[in-house]
Amino acid sequence: MNNVLVLPLIIPLFTAIVLIFLTRNISAQRWISVISVLVNIAVAGFMVYQVHAEGIQTLYMGGWLPPHGIVFVADMLAALLVLTTMVVATGCLLYSFRTIGEDREKHYFYTFYQFLLAGVIGSFLTGDLFNLFVCFEVMLIASYALIVLGGTKRQLRETLKYMLINIISSTLFVAGVAYLYGTVGTLNMAHLSQRIAEVEQVGVLSVIGILFLIVFALKAGLFLFYWLPGSYSAPPIAVSALFGALLTKVGLYAILRTFTLIFYHDTGGIHEIIGWMSAATMILGAFGVVAYKDIMRIFNYNIIISVGFIAFGISVATRDSLDGAVFYLIHDMLAKALLFVLGGMLIAGAGTDKLGGMGGLMRRYPAVGWMFFIVALALVGIPPLSGFLGKVLLVRGGLDEGHYWLTALALASSLMVLYSLIKVFMAAFWGESKEMDQAEPAPIHRSAYVAAIGLTVVVVAVGVGSEWVYSLATQAGAVLSDPSLYIEAVLKE
Repeated sequence: MNNVLVLPLIIPLFTAIVLIFLTRNISAQRWISVISVLVNIAVAGFMVYQVHAEGIQTLYMGGWLPPHGIVFVADMLAALLVLTTMVVATGCLLYSFRTIGEDREKHYFYTFYQFLLAGVIGSFLTGDLFNLFVCFEVMLIASYALIVLGGTKRQLRETLKYMLINIISSTLFVAGVAYLYGTVGTLNMAHLSQRIAEVEQVGVLSVIGILFLIVFALKAGLFLFYWLPGSYSAPPIAVSALFGALLTKVGLYAILRTFTLIFYHDTGGIHEIIGWMSAATMILGAFGVVAYKDIMRIFNYNIIISVGFIAFGISVATRDSLDGAVFYLIHDMLAKALLFVLGGMLIAGAGTDKLGGMGGLMRRYPAVGWMFFIVALALVGIPPLSGFLGKVLLVRGGLDEGHYWLTALALASSLMVLYSLIKVFMAAFWGESKEMDQAEPAPIHRSAYVAAIGLTVVVVAVGVGSEWVYSLATQAGAVLSDPSLYIEAVLKE
């Protein structure tokens, strides 16, 4: 057993409790929050090293062996996602310091921030479905508070929609867990994989698998994304950046884990259904990035396209596509956080989020302009940036399996991402300044630059050091393509 596995969860929980008693001391909240995420980066990095050197790590809570007790499992996929989560959380936290507003900071912003991180990290590390549900709820309850914090009319409206969708999906999640337990008699993921292979109730398991797909697709924004563009546009950009980088990725992780470990037998053609959903998501996301002229909507529809792109890799389910899905998932978490942070700086500098009101910002904010250009190229998949290798692996996996139309659609969606981001770049940074001609440039605080520069360095480093990152991604992909590795590590067979 490895007690390090519980630290990434305990640290934000403990930090959140401490911050409850410091609501009036904003400076202390900031320092404690930064120290917490930096310590957790170190812990997550050590966990990645342990998994790389020693294999899958497990922790049986209270000494209860599976399938009876609570188990935490860190394979390379979970460890990498925890580390990426903490890097993203650090960047978004630094950006929030001068942009979120003191009123929100005094009303438990940093407390809810830490609770959300605890829910995200717990979702990645848990080894059973019921605790996945619990961690989802911790994450979602914190996200409800972060969306509504500020109390504007728009926030209240979008929060109600967001809560309603997630309450419905959580209800379906509980029903799916109950049906699955009633069918196979266990909720431990490794044990579930064994039992599902043994039972002969294929029809019932197909229905349960589709129910889980609906639940996780709602949370990931896979096809059922109609709630996402409005909900992610309502809160401050620091919150939108955190949501865009993490929350949909938790849903994608749940799909990836569930349908490579528990339902990897492809009961009822679920992988084909995921393929059709990914195609629809990419098409509809492409319509969104073309149709809208405000930055936040364009960015939110870019999230939707990336969700469909990663789901495309999950549906193909070859070794190359799974390696690519892992690599691209890590890249997209980092790049989306950077994109939103730069978008927030861009809106602050222009004084508007409408493309028609922007122009000439390259003269005022050249660093922001060139960082935006870099992240745009990374999201499109231009070498040697972070999006290139993951995209190559996904495309190669699709072609090898004969999914030509879906692969072509995925490549076409990348062109739409390029079009949308270059549209923003040209409208905002080139041309003549508009209504800002007689106004002083809006101040962009140093902490925002630190966040943006740090995330840019990481995005470039993941691309330049892609050979090293790829070696870790293939270790994660090996477990996804061969579930027996996970099962043997957890059940000690």
